[in-house]
Amino acid sequence: MIPVTTFEGRSVAVFGLARSGLDSVRALMAGGADVAAWDDAEPRVVQAREQGFPVRDLKDADWSGFDALVLAPGVPLTHPVPHWTVEKAKAAGVEIIGDTELFFRERAACDPSCPVIAITGTNGKSTTTALIGHLLQSAGRTVSVGGNIGTAVLGLEPFGENRAYVLELSSYQIDLTPTLDPTVGILLNITPDHLDRHGTLKHYAEVKARIAEMAETTVIAIDDDWTCGVADQAEADGKRIVRVSASQTLEIGVYMHGSTVVSASGSAEAAVADLAGIGSLRGAHNAQNAVAAVAAALAVGLEPAEIAEGLGTFPGLAHRMEIIGRVGEVLFVNDSKATNAEAASRSLASFKSIYWIAGGRAKSGGIESLREHFPKVRRAYLIGEAAGEFAASLAGQVPNEDSGDLATAVAAAARAAANDRAPEPVVLLAPACASFDQFADFEARGNAFRKLVAGLDGVVLNAREAA
Repeated sequence: MIPVTTFEGRSVAVFGLARSGLDSVRALMAGGADVAAWDDAEPRVVQAREQGFPVRDLKDADWSGFDALVLAPGVPLTHPVPHWTVEKAKAAGVEIIGDTELFFRERAACDPSCPVIAITGTNGKSTTTALIGHLLQSAGRTVSVGGNIGTAVLGLEPFGENRAYVLELSSYQIDLTPTLDPTVGILLNITPDHLDRHGTLKHYAEVKARIAEMAETTVIAIDDDWTCGVADQAEADGKRIVRVSASQTLEIGVYMHGSTVVSASGSAEAAVADLAGIGSLRGAHNAQNAVAAVAAALAVGLEPAEIAEGLGTFPGLAHRMEIIGRVGEVLFVNDSKATNAEAASRSLASFKSIYWIAGGRAKSGGIESLREHFPKVRRAYLIGEAAGEFAASLAGQVPNEDSGDLATAVAAAARAAANDRAPEPVVLLAPACASFDQFADFEARGNAFRKLVAGLDGVVLNAREAA
């Protein structure tokens, strides 16, 4: 845990008692703050009280006595309407921040030269975060990885001992971090998502772009129009920008040439690593993750040979194009993290003969944007609330069936794929949907898929699954 000493002797309200909220309370108390914690969910309040946390109903509080409101990132700040705590804080002139802001203030006070790499983007940020952490660790650096992935930021190890931090940041977290100033900031991509919380794509993009405002160096993947605009504006503002691309050759920056990651300085270029044969980095989307990670690693002083070695040993992330195992020639891939069409398009683009399990709670636009991938889908197995909508999109182009639930879909897809004579037919869970109609979250959905595949006759699990 990172004690937050910058609020010592001051009064802080914390709203939201899930993972990051509880860590915020612990960190503030450890640093000497007077904390009042609350949540709209009564079970969380009861549980926090039983665990000894300083629970207090903030609806009845005198807000003029608070120095700050630490808001959990899942709580609406602006859209669709500000949460009631936000309204009370604004009325009392109380600043509204998040746990990542507490982290950056503590860093500024205790260890301002501590390397911090912060990653954001609509898709790919978890893999890129894990990959950078792996590159640093494999090169012998002391590193902590967390934020929007794994451990909440204030639950990480304290500053010191030449430790570096690699943080995944969501748009919600950036919105609550006014002094965001990483050593290296990374912006991967911007596509429509979370518009219910940001109102418009323009506002969503503006929030993501803040990572370029104060970072010492910003790595920007320029493979979409929004990120190109951010890069151009940041450079015009005098910021240090490193452009990267999985699809374009760059005179200056890091890009892909075939399967090779190339670093170019204008006067010279050098091959850093070859991604061919690295299963955890399969696909164009992972090429984008890789070039961004390489640029960040170079920016904090890793040598190309160290980076190449680290890329070759990266195990990948659970639920992100995770290879579960095989039954004969049939490959089973868990991409449960593909909770929108853009994310699902990346795994669909990575395989040729696909038995696609899709569905759940649909997001705006459904799967209409995935039509270019339909010719590679041999059959679709639809689950959850979106089954009817997806069937209408697939009609006349992709044979499909309403499987209802994941167990039925896995069994049917496995039977059909076993009769496919393609070199490597794939049963792919890439839902293009939120999970909340049938599962607690994408991880629960992915774990259910993993368990179902592990129970198939003749399955050979990959090394991580078998361990």
